Amino acid sequence: MKTSLHRIKLVAAREFLTTVSSKGFLFGVLVMPVLIIALITVIPRLMANRGAQVEVEVAVIDASGSGFADSLRRELAPEAIQARQNAGLRAAQEQVGMGDASQSARMPPAPARVPAFIVRELPADATLGQYQSWLTERNLGKQQRRALVEVPADAVEGDAGRGYGTYQLYAPRNLPPDAESILHSAVRPALIAERLRRSGLDPAVVSAATTIARTSTTLVSADGSQQGAQGLNRMMPFIMGILLFMGIMTGGQGLMTSTVEEKSSRVVEVLLAAVSSLELMWGKLLGQLGVGLVMMGAYVVVGVLALLQFATIGLIEPLLILWLFLFFLMTYLVFGALMMAIGAAVNQMADAQSLMGPVMMLLVIPYIATAMIGGAPDAPFAVISSFIPPINGFTMLARLASSSPPPVWQVLVSLGLSATASWLTVWFASKVFRVGLLMHGKPPTFATLVKWARMG
Repeated sequence: MKTSLHRIKLVAAREFLTTVSSKGFLFGVLVMPVLIIALITVIPRLMANRGAQVEVEVAVIDASGSGFADSLRRELAPEAIQARQNAGLRAAQEQVGMGDASQSARMPPAPARVPAFIVRELPADATLGQYQSWLTERNLGKQQRRALVEVPADAVEGDAGRGYGTYQLYAPRNLPPDAESILHSAVRPALIAERLRRSGLDPAVVSAATTIARTSTTLVSADGSQQGAQGLNRMMPFIMGILLFMGIMTGGQGLMTSTVEEKSSRVVEVLLAAVSSLELMWGKLLGQLGVGLVMMGAYVVVGVLALLQFATIGLIEPLLILWLFLFFLMTYLVFGALMMAIGAAVNQMADAQSLMGPVMMLLVIPYIATAMIGGAPDAPFAVISSFIPPINGFTMLARLASSSPPPVWQVLVSLGLSATASWLTVWFASKVFRVGLLMHGKPPTFATLVKWARMG
């Protein structure tokens, strides 16, 4: 039977539509990206709306006799709390390479609704035991809470030999975690301010002198162009590996599963009456290729939307997306053909496990190594493995997504080797596929598959 492109397209369309119309695929492609977008955009805004404001009465026992209570009152003012939260947010942005002012403006602001704090100073000789019943009183309003801060004398007036003491925060179980966190973050600067005053120093001057704004590194290329270094760049090699792994597993597993099901139910015998084994193989291979492209494309779109949301779209170059899809095509053909050959060789999914072990190792090991390769893209292992199919798809993408991408000639050579490997693998798989589809009985070994390839 002469090979017909029309029949290949019919098989591919059937394979593609059967898979994409399944509930599992629709959930993975439609529901999961929507959930991810919701996590990125909607939920932070919902979390910012905390309902009724909690009021926390904070009692202070200051054995040092300093003005700690007044300092704490200033640190617990709404504007001071907001300033600390915004400073923490900016620090987090700087850690991931988003510390630039234009980018920071796009980040969601710190929650505006914070607990209201009322500070009252107790006698310096008061004890926790005297106020324990007050602290744990249950007959309070729904939004009312209490806490007690104890500051010993040595927490403000330190000793040259032993250093400074520290404070103690006491609270009942119903104190909200965010209120507790705010209290700790306020006590520290209030205590430092009193220590500085006791030492004859102005806290404002010391704070200004010891505060240095962190800046992001600027990368300068050979042509003189400059680009802000992004901390998120460290994640890009691993993200490329995830996308490649997801696309291959989605298409490859679908190929093996459908082939085993059609063989075990004898449907394949009906199909072979209408199309040749080569047409059936190529149709299934291309149909599941479309499935993998749809899955991977959906998550690429989600990733781009996330980068736009956080104003870091410059983190990824359009050419990297092109390389991703090209290496996916070549790597998919290798693993997809192998998985389909295994599916044709066995009678049920349980029989495929022993043959799938080595294939999965070739898929999982480079995927796990992408993060390490991205951190050292010029290491001998990273460079050499970039030219060894079929793992070179993962390693070359990790290097391309790193801060030190390889020369273009290396990428093209690697792509050429991948194309050669995919052609050889598809040729081998077509021979096994032709013989294995009509074979029943004992599960074959790898040696048997090689024998079938020679027979085919």
